[in-house]
Amino acid sequence: MRKDIHPDYHPIEVKMTNGDMLQMRSTWGSEGATLSLDIDPSVHPAWNGGSSRLLDTGGRVSKFKKKYEGLGF
Repeated sequence: MRKDIHPDYHPIEVKMTNGDMLQMRSTWGSEGATLSLDIDPSVHPAWNGGSSRLLDTGGRVSKFKKKYEGLGF
């Protein structure tokens, strides 16, 4: 492997959205830097099961249900 072509791999602090701090190794920033996350696995639906519900913006779901209410769905 060629020398001096790879970025520095060093420890950093990662601050989660709930305030927890993790120590990881990364090429981001400099040694001892703190990376604050806006989204992390504890709050993102892709990682926590996606318990979000369908929002009826503009009454679209209501209009659909009213249009097809006589079909026995």
